Amino acid sequence: MELAYIPSPSRGVLELGPIPLRGYAFCIIIGVFLAVWLGNKRWIARGGRSGTVADIAVWAVPFGLVGGRLYHVITDYQLYFSEGQDWVDAFKIWEGGLGIWGAIALGALGAWIGCRRRGIPLPAWADALAPGIALAQAVGRWGNWFNQELYGRPTDLPWALKITSSADGRIPGTYHPTFLYESLWCIGVALLVIWADRRFKLGHGRAFALYVAAYCAGRFWIESMRVDEAHHIFGLRLNEWTAIVVFLLAVIYFVVSAKRRPGREEVVEPGVSDGSGDDSAAEASDKDEDQDKDEDTEASGKDTDAAAEPEPDEDAAASDTKDEAESAKKG
Repeated sequence: MELAYIPSPSRGVLELGPIPLRGYAFCIIIGVFLAVWLGNKRWIARGGRSGTVADIAVWAVPFGLVGGRLYHVITDYQLYFSEGQDWVDAFKIWEGGLGIWGAIALGALGAWIGCRRRGIPLPAWADALAPGIALAQAVGRWGNWFNQELYGRPTDLPWALKITSSADGRIPGTYHPTFLYESLWCIGVALLVIWADRRFKLGHGRAFALYVAAYCAGRFWIESMRVDEAHHIFGLRLNEWTAIVVFLLAVIYFVVSAKRRPGREEVVEPGVSDGSGDDSAAEASDKDEDQDKDEDTEASGKDTDAAAEPEPDEDAAASDTKDEAESAKKG
């Protein structure tokens, strides 16, 4: 008997007149805005200029979407290119299917291009954006809920996800809500990165490496619960192997970077620290000017006082000396 469960939406598309608002796409858009907003706040706190994160995201986001879709299509090619399938569906990104591994890889390429155009170190930008990416993933996973996809094994737990669709081989029933597990895990990863960055002053890409390693650790056990079709290698799903490899690479980078380049970047964006566009630098300049004015006023006041003091009377002093000489002659 089902006492409690998480219901699935009756449909994943909301019609706003002639415009279809798809839940999957909506979650991705909200996630991107959340990542840019938090990344901008962290970038400013590290000495960068407001708006820089968004400018580079213009390059990173499109590259990331293409990379995520490519990874999904390549690793699940049978869904689009096998007999009876329509290859045109490979371009229907709104129906679901983004691989985070491809999104991060190709998104990093886009971010690198944007950073080079602005003369900004990519690792510093990635550190600022890392927790925001985790939160974007947390929101984006709810797109799977709208599409009734990527759920786990059958279960009767109170928080089980109830699947009602029978399309594409689905079997209605209650399953582990792996989308919810990953969403909550990503929120935890974001909080971990923010805490560690404040506590240890992570720099040179180490905050981003921490995000990658922590995400991979969670993705490994969540992936093992999923029942959707996937390629297996030595008993493990392909994404499990990917999580292992990427986790090891992230840990290696973290350790090597900490030894070679300890500490954090002093300057993350050229032209900001010298006051060419930064409000704090401008305020410091104004303070220096005010201080110089005060010093000039003080010096001017001292000169005025000195000029006001009466000078000794030279004629009176000479007369006193003459009188003393005559008295000495008489004596």
